[in-house]
Amino acid sequence: MLDAKYLTPRQIVAELDKYIIGQADAKKNVAIALRNRWRRMHVKPEMQREIAPNNILMIGATGVGKTEIARRLAKIADAPFTKVEASKFTEVGYVGRDVESMVRDLVEQSVNLVRQSKKEEVKGRAEQAVEDVILDALIPPIKNTRPSATVVENGEEPEKMSDAELNERTRERFREKIRSGEIDDRKIEISITSSGGGMGMVGGGMDEVSMMNLQDMLSNVMPKKSKKRKVTIGEAKKLLLDEESAKLIDMDEVKEEAIRKAENTGIIFIDEIDKVAGSSKKGGGGPDVSREGVQRDLLPIVEGSSVNTKHGIINTDHILFIAAGAFHVSKPSDLIPELQGRFPIRVELNSLTRDDFYRILKEPKNALTKQYEALMNSEDVSLEYTDEALMELADIAFKVNEEVENIGARRLYTVMSKLLNDILFDIPEKIPNNAKVVVTKELVQERLAGLVQSKDLSEFML
Repeated sequence: MLDAKYLTPRQIVAELDKYIIGQADAKKNVAIALRNRWRRMHVKPEMQREIAPNNILMIGATGVGKTEIARRLAKIADAPFTKVEASKFTEVGYVGRDVESMVRDLVEQSVNLVRQSKKEEVKGRAEQAVEDVILDALIPPIKNTRPSATVVENGEEPEKMSDAELNERTRERFREKIRSGEIDDRKIEISITSSGGGMGMVGGGMDEVSMMNLQDMLSNVMPKKSKKRKVTIGEAKKLLLDEESAKLIDMDEVKEEAIRKAENTGIIFIDEIDKVAGSSKKGGGGPDVSREGVQRDLLPIVEGSSVNTKHGIINTDHILFIAAGAFHVSKPSDLIPELQGRFPIRVELNSLTRDDFYRILKEPKNALTKQYEALMNSEDVSLEYTDEALMELADIAFKVNEEVENIGARRLYTVMSKLLNDILFDIPEKIPNNAKVVVTKELVQERLAGLVQSKDLSEFML
């Protein structure tokens, strides 16, 4: 039976609904793909190896939510995620980025995720070690047993104490002050360990992996330098916490776990896949050869291969690949047949309607309207919108997309910026603290009239 912490497909869709409006078909397919990965981990080991991920090809115009769906999916799954643009792998006149670099980026993300998780596990012990370092800087410990001080507390009988006992009692009092933050502003001198200076590499002939391995080896060989700094206790807590946490974490264990996590739960999002899909009607030569070359380079990674990274060898057989493209000029069938076969699930995302724009402004947890409210609240200015104003904003964004270039929800950045820039500029001089700004339909029409009427909208295009 699966753990309760694993979300069902319906729960995954509900989480995605908090940030992405519409696109029910795409959400349903990615939710099933994600749940299937968790299901795979609970079948018999011999069957686990046979179950391949359901790679997805998203087809839709820019700004309809393709990247956001993949990014939010990775957060829900707490999975390593990396986004790459297929067009980066080919540039005019020379070979572009190494296709395997996207797998290395995924492993780096995985290492960071696992390291962060391990840091949380050892946080208590690390904080204790940090307190000890700060105490040693404030009140160095002493060791002797001879009684040398008489202590009277609360009118009780005098008590003979050794210097060491008195020192320890003082240290404990200061430990409480450090924990409570009472003396965070006091300055102390601490030693921070830093790696030896990096070495510049001159000359070619080395691939990316060899270069990374050489730099990693040199960083281990170079002596660690200890640098003294005078900082406040508050700053010392932050600086020393990372250092003490690193001492408690076994990096070999982190790397092994990160490789496993990337192999079994990693998600790679390949954007602009349509830019490397050459039309079959065109003759050979020119950029088409380069595009097909990129597809053939992508193929073994998506099919499943072993990639060498500085943290170890990773197998890509069970990484989930989500590709996306607008496919305005080309179509999915223009991809080479082998690559088409590795993306069996096709999802078409719908263009945004007026109603979608209205819901995008009103419903998501990270809606642009709520972002502007938060920005103004930081200066104690409240911002409100009438329902008619949101409808008018949605209508304007939809019209501009129709008349110029359809850039989807990104058009709302243009519209909201044009609407609120003057207000943001006037805070706090003309619009004082505790003021209230209400955005009405009339204000929207007044500020954005030129945006709709003007035929030359190049100034407002993103």
